[in-house]
Amino acid sequence: MKKTKLELTWPGKEERPRLEPRILLEHPERGHHAAARREGDLFDNMLIKGDNLLALKALEQDYAGKVKCVFIDPPYNTGSAFEHYDDGIEHSLWLSLIRERLEIIRRLLTSDGSLWITIDDNEVHYLKVLCDEVFGRSNFVANIVWQSKDTPGNNATTISQTHNMVLVYKASDAWTPNLIPRNEKQTATYKNIDDDSRGPWLGTPLTRAEYRERDVYALVNDANREVWPPKGSSWRRPKDQLERLKAEKRIYWGKNGDADFPVEKKFLSEVKDGVVPQTWWPYEFAGSTRNASAEMKGLFEGAKAFDTPKPEKIVMRALEIATGAGDIVLDSFAGSGTTGAVAHKMGRRWIMVEIGDHADTHIVPRLTKVIDGDDAGGVTKAVSWEGGGGFRYYTLAPSLLERDAYDNWVIAPEYNGPMLAQAVCKHLGFTYDPAQGGDGDERIADWWRHGKSSERDFLYVTTQALTQDALRLLSEEVGPDRSLLICARAFSGNIDAFENLTCRKIPASILSKCEWGRDDYSLNIAALPEREPTEIARDAGPLFAGEPANG
Repeated sequence: MKKTKLELTWPGKEERPRLEPRILLEHPERGHHAAARREGDLFDNMLIKGDNLLALKALEQDYAGKVKCVFIDPPYNTGSAFEHYDDGIEHSLWLSLIRERLEIIRRLLTSDGSLWITIDDNEVHYLKVLCDEVFGRSNFVANIVWQSKDTPGNNATTISQTHNMVLVYKASDAWTPNLIPRNEKQTATYKNIDDDSRGPWLGTPLTRAEYRERDVYALVNDANREVWPPKGSSWRRPKDQLERLKAEKRIYWGKNGDADFPVEKKFLSEVKDGVVPQTWWPYEFAGSTRNASAEMKGLFEGAKAFDTPKPEKIVMRALEIATGAGDIVLDSFAGSGTTGAVAHKMGRRWIMVEIGDHADTHIVPRLTKVIDGDDAGGVTKAVSWEGGGGFRYYTLAPSLLERDAYDNWVIAPEYNGPMLAQAVCKHLGFTYDPAQGGDGDERIADWWRHGKSSERDFLYVTTQALTQDALRLLSEEVGPDRSLLICARAFSGNIDAFENLTCRKIPASILSKCEWGRDDYSLNIAALPEREPTEIARDAGPLFAGEPANG
């Protein structure tokens, strides 16, 4: 097929995983909430343990268009996992795996949301072109240079690498960055050397290094002497504007009023509350990896707790620019939990995903300390954090379908009725919305309602085989003004006899929707299974494990 656009290509680019939309299982005993509740505390934060690509897919239905900022620190490369591959294959595998995550992230972002990716020289140039393809080149915001090392690195054999990059992309033109709060050093540049009643000011030149005939004229200084711009240059503004500035006493002619190069007075009281973000982030501004290691040791009693942590300060800077209070922040490569810790301290809601044991050994104890007010390090003082809020802990449900002893696809035994209904809702695009129970012996209204796609269209999931009489009763309950999609093991009689009912068998009706039983799409390439062709049986076979297929 003829290509019609500029794009980055690699072996295997056209091969796309068919992701299973898993449900999330909450484990209340693993979450943590502050003992005392205060106004404004956030408790619906989410920590998900599991493969981050499957977790992103699990979040998509409920969080599409709701995440304000994604801050991720993906593996920069996969090291020795590629030692048995030809040169170049590692980039292909890395790009394929990161591309799938970026596409879901783009759908999760609000229209005024943004993506921030920390990356180094190994993959940044490939990643930039890939992000251009996924987000659109017009949505590229900046390549921030972060001085990640605060020491010279004299052991380097060639050129010491002392920086990493942060690629920033916006979801659309609706995104606008916040200003960075002005620090003491920046504020100190404003002086009041002439005791102006309007307060401290900063002088900016009134000449430009360019000749424009319109802006070459004489100004009369405070000593009543004519002053012209230097040869080859001109004033920055037309004469009427400079005369207005002079009348408002906004031009400073030096201590004696007789300077040859006047400046315009920019008053601190009149400028914006912050400064425009820049692309150079020195370690004093955004922290260093050495700062991050110190933060980890402070949290985990002096032990080396994590190999490649990020300092809290760099996350704080990104969230200052990209978010406001209450916004949702997502990190699908959570690592030691820095993004969630900073988001929590700054009053943002957060979702973190971590596949490894770090979820339990690092993130849970770290966020527990943040919530209990026992984390005095990182940005705690800078954002005046004192504790509060909480988070919920989730894991991914197992694959909905598995092969039984007879090699038939069946519902996995871990799935009870509510789990099955919720999973089928995800597969068929319905919102899980089960009817609520009544009091005592009161009959539940719309007991058959497990999900809905609109105010009139509903879903019912059952493991039973439904007869013609059962369908008739359901049709009468639903009524002529509503419709019901029924997913059941089997049906008998004429399933087309009722205009308000649509009948589908499970698991047959969802077998071809995705690949089943795969739990690891991680960027640890060595852990990936060998690619095998997907086989989908035409006959769904039995619904439960251990039951022979129908002849």
